[in-house]
Amino acid sequence: MTDDVVSALLHPIYVRLQETAVPAGGAGSEYILFFSYTDGRNRARVETFRGPTFADAWHRGLARLRKVVAKHPDMIRWLRVDTVDEMRRSNWAELKRQLTEVKRNYCRQGISLDRNCRHAFLETEINANAMFYGGVEYPHCVVNEKNFRLYAKLRHGLGDVDLKDATLVWMFSSRGFFLDKERPDEVHEIAGPGRSAGCRIVEALDDDLLSKVIKSSSTFLTGQVGDDGRFIYGWHPCFDREIQAYNSLRHASTTYAMIEAWEVTQDAALWAAIERSLAWLLREAICTVTLPDGTEAAFLVDVGNEIKLGANAVAILAFTQHAVVGGCIDHLPLLEKLAQGVLHMQQSKDGSFVHVLNYPDLTVKEAFRTIYYEGEAAFGLMRLYSLTGDERWLSAVEKAFDHFIAKEHWRHNDHWLSYCVNELTRYRPQERYLRFGIENVRDHLDFVLNRITTFPTLLELMMASEAMLARIEAMPDMRHLLGEIDLSKFHRALHFRARYLLNGYFWPELAMFYAKPQRIVGSFFIRHHAFRVRIDDVEHYLSGMVAYRSKLIGNSNRVRKAEATV
Repeated sequence: MTDDVVSALLHPIYVRLQETAVPAGGAGSEYILFFSYTDGRNRARVETFRGPTFADAWHRGLARLRKVVAKHPDMIRWLRVDTVDEMRRSNWAELKRQLTEVKRNYCRQGISLDRNCRHAFLETEINANAMFYGGVEYPHCVVNEKNFRLYAKLRHGLGDVDLKDATLVWMFSSRGFFLDKERPDEVHEIAGPGRSAGCRIVEALDDDLLSKVIKSSSTFLTGQVGDDGRFIYGWHPCFDREIQAYNSLRHASTTYAMIEAWEVTQDAALWAAIERSLAWLLREAICTVTLPDGTEAAFLVDVGNEIKLGANAVAILAFTQHAVVGGCIDHLPLLEKLAQGVLHMQQSKDGSFVHVLNYPDLTVKEAFRTIYYEGEAAFGLMRLYSLTGDERWLSAVEKAFDHFIAKEHWRHNDHWLSYCVNELTRYRPQERYLRFGIENVRDHLDFVLNRITTFPTLLELMMASEAMLARIEAMPDMRHLLGEIDLSKFHRALHFRARYLLNGYFWPELAMFYAKPQRIVGSFFIRHHAFRVRIDDVEHYLSGMVAYRSKLIGNSNRVRKAEATV
């Protein structure tokens, strides 16, 4: 890459950034620019440049990049330039107090150790190096002195950092632009202060963008499935540490989401990974047991020889979806046995479920563990009923709903129950079931609109509820139920949550600051868990996005059909 090529590559950023850049610094007289770049394989290098004019600061940064490229032509794949908007003086005592009021990993400002940003760190650097992360025992941000000093030495060569209470420190906001050398005509604006700080501004969450996100996140999951069908369970991306734990329930539920994604992408590598994953479940995790009445049942046995109600349920979902999408009925005998396992855990007296058994003696380990298991179990049985028409499974779900209604389980706002009641009312459109579905979401809309975390299961809850509400609209004798929910607010919350999920997406302009960008780019993360990327985290984002895209496509098709008839 020659000097001219470097200038040409950065010129679109120069044009756009000079229109918005303002002088900052402690005296308010300098333009301050952060140039961040990486080859995609390693953590981004970040360098700061200042000047009395924007052009001065820019040309200093440009000169540095020319030198980098002259020595290492492949060093720059992703490039981002941020400019400081505003600085605010404080001290460490006040900053530490303020951090106690900020949710863990949700500090959205940069900091400087001096008023002119000679020793400064972008918000993305702070988060990607866990500088304000004290561990799960702290619900709020906290200065991690060890990590802070390590990165300060790496970034600025500082031998020590004075973190005493009285020492001055400056907070700043920034905004900027990003480009990928492989797509030089696409320059993405980086949002300034707010919940979306540090990520590109998205104008429209349309089919094209949704398809790309579904493709990239399902490709990530494909890459986590080994030759033996077992997943790499997850990553802590700040320092590229693999999560060593495992959970067969999440293995199965992630596979289910991958099959949903395959319906969108039709990707051969994804399908091969799905087949390997299901084969692992068959070979390593699912065991057959003869019940006291002589019936053969199958159970997904998890770590610690646990039989979890939810594990059997999501195994049913995965193999049922595989049959529906792939047209393969080879696993119907297995599905029968898995469903018998769920029925064995259902209490005949009231329709409730026992949650965890010991394997192989089937003694009760925990009567209750999490409310989600019951919704998963009912949904799994409903999907199997949809496939086979066997009344046993529908009858069991109706019995379960007698329990759910009596115990007011709608108060839990469980997305699995939303999935289930949507499926149930396709076959039993009874008012009590439809009302349960409405109650499951009705009083949760403020939470959906205001929750600071991405909380991906909220979109799943909303999408399943939306499908049921759309059917009620077409049922004259049930349409009165729509008066029990604020539909305008519901749809506003649904679309807001779908867009908000992109705040948990590893865009390249965010991934570039982590230890191994290429490993995590295009996946999804949980910010308050140190940007953890785990297969079930990605799963829930993916399922919600697939459902939301399906809704958009359906609406577009209906509009086109209507226009064609005019």
